[in-house]
Amino acid sequence: MKKLSLLFVLIVLISCGKDPDLIVKGHVKGLQKGTIYLEKEKDSAIVIVDSMALNGTSEFELKSDLESPEAFYLRLDKNNSNETNTRIVFFADKGISEINTTLKNFVPDAVITGSNQQKTYEDFLKVIQRYDDKNLDLIKENFEAKMAKDSIKIEASQVALNNLTKSKYLYTVNFAINNKDSEVAPYLALTEIYDAQIKWLDTINNSLTPKVKDSKYGKALEGYLIVRKSE
Repeated sequence: MKKLSLLFVLIVLISCGKDPDLIVKGHVKGLQKGTIYLEKEKDSAIVIVDSMALNGTSEFELKSDLESPEAFYLRLDKNNSNETNTRIVFFADKGISEINTTLKNFVPDAVITGSNQQKTYEDFLKVIQRYDDKNLDLIKENFEAKMAKDSIKIEASQVALNNLTKSKYLYTVNFAINNKDSEVAPYLALTEIYDAQIKWLDTINNSLTPKVKDSKYGKALEGYLIVRKSE
C-alpha cells in the first residue's frame, strides 16, 4: 500500500514538473481589463485550453500540451467593452509563439511569430484575402443587378462568382500540394475546401509526407475522406 502511495506521489510530481509543450505570450496594447483565452477545436467544438485575467496589465502568457502542430485561437473577452468576442487564428508548434496586437484592432493588428507553420499559413492568407475581397465585390454586383432586374448582369456576375470559387479552390489545392511537408496542408483541405471534389482532396492527401499524414490534421483528413467516399 505504501509502495502504491509513493508511486502515486512520484507520478504527480513528475506531471507537475513537466514543462508545457506550447507557451503563447504577448501583449494587447491599450488593454487594461479583460480575459484572454487560448482555445482549440476538439471533437467538432471549440474548447478553452488556458485563460488569464488581465487587470492593469496588457501582457499575457498561456500554456498548452501539444502533440503535433495545430491551429489555436486567441480570444479576447473585453470586460470594458460591449463588442462581441474576437478570435485570432494562429498555427503553433512546440515552443514559444508570440502574439502582439492592440485593443482597438485585436484581429487585424495581430503580429504572430513562432512556428514555421504560422509563416506558411500567413502566406496562404495573403493570397486568399484577394479572392475574398473580389468575392465581396461580385456579390455586391450580383445584388445590384437583381435590384435593377438586369438579367444580363445577373447572369454575368453569377458566372464570375462561380469561376472565382473554382479558382480559389484550385489555388488552395495547389498551395497544399506545394506545402505537403506542412501540417497546414491537410488543415486547409479540412477548413477551406472540405466540400470540394473528392479527387482534389485525394490529391492533397496522397501528396502528404509521412510525418504530416501522422499529424492531427493528416489523420483527420484521412478519416474525412473515408466518410465522404462511403456516402
